[in-house]
Amino acid sequence: MRKDFKTILITGGAGFIGSHVVRRMVTKYPKTQIVNLDVLTYAGNLDNVSDIANEPNYTFIKGDVTDVSFIKSLFENYNFDAVIHLAAESHVDNSIKNPLGFAETNVMGTLNLLEASRNHWKDDLKKKCFYHISTDEVFGSLGIEGTFTEQTSYDPRSPYSASKASSDHFVRAYFHTYKLPVIISNCSNNYGPSQYPEKLVPLFIKNIVENKPLPVYGKGKNIRDWLYVEDHAEAIDLILQQGKIGETYAIGGNNEIRNIDMVQNLIKVTDRLLGRSEGASLSLISYVTDRLGHDYRYAIDTSKIQKELNWKPSTPYNEGIEKTINFYLKK
Repeated sequence: MRKDFKTILITGGAGFIGSHVVRRMVTKYPKTQIVNLDVLTYAGNLDNVSDIANEPNYTFIKGDVTDVSFIKSLFENYNFDAVIHLAAESHVDNSIKNPLGFAETNVMGTLNLLEASRNHWKDDLKKKCFYHISTDEVFGSLGIEGTFTEQTSYDPRSPYSASKASSDHFVRAYFHTYKLPVIISNCSNNYGPSQYPEKLVPLFIKNIVENKPLPVYGKGKNIRDWLYVEDHAEAIDLILQQGKIGETYAIGGNNEIRNIDMVQNLIKVTDRLLGRSEGASLSLISYVTDRLGHDYRYAIDTSKIQKELNWKPSTPYNEGIEKTINFYLKK
């Protein structure tokens, strides 16, 4: 049964995943006010949500989740009864260069939102929800077998995943200590339209188009589970509406691919859509020194969310990747 939220705060709603969630919520729930909070760093772009910018149930506010007084006033002004917390620094390479910045945004930003929620909702926790979006990277690295589940022990290997693991722990602590109504989900690698071109898929599409090198870490044998962003947005919506308070849900694409296979497929499809001969851009692949602490494999067991909420990814990889490439070719 749908929870009757009147005003939802979505943090990071001008970013990649956030923009898809904002668009879905604004369109699907016209009687619910959606407030999009984004500080508009390099990875945030209001063009990502320009199609719904003038909808009567949508408001954009530029602001920083780490600003204590600002967040407090935001809760007082809008009286949120739900938070979907997506705002985060998320690029692993950047976290290796600037771990303190990741701790500030991902840990202290989350803690600030938790405090604001706790203080604002303290007299009435009914029909409230603080939904924290996390990553499968908090679980560390898998070998050739096995999958991550909601019970997998945390074993973060990068400053990014450590910052997200810390924020997850704070969210659970607020549930157990203060009875704050929280939900967490941990998702696998997302791909799709509107992703900032620092991540593998949009960067490599751009480089293929421009005949620039495609730098593959190590030998490209690292394995990731790829989830189409619209499927993730659907899962987030479903978890907010029907998920059980205090629970964690693992969201995956059931789509494990080696990095080198992903790159070769991007080349094949992009070359075809550009009218080039098949494999014309294979020579652009260059192998570079592996990333520090590079996790070997991620894989998600989605049986819990499938059983409890009847969700599973619905976009076949070939369809999703073609939609994604076409998006960037038209930009």
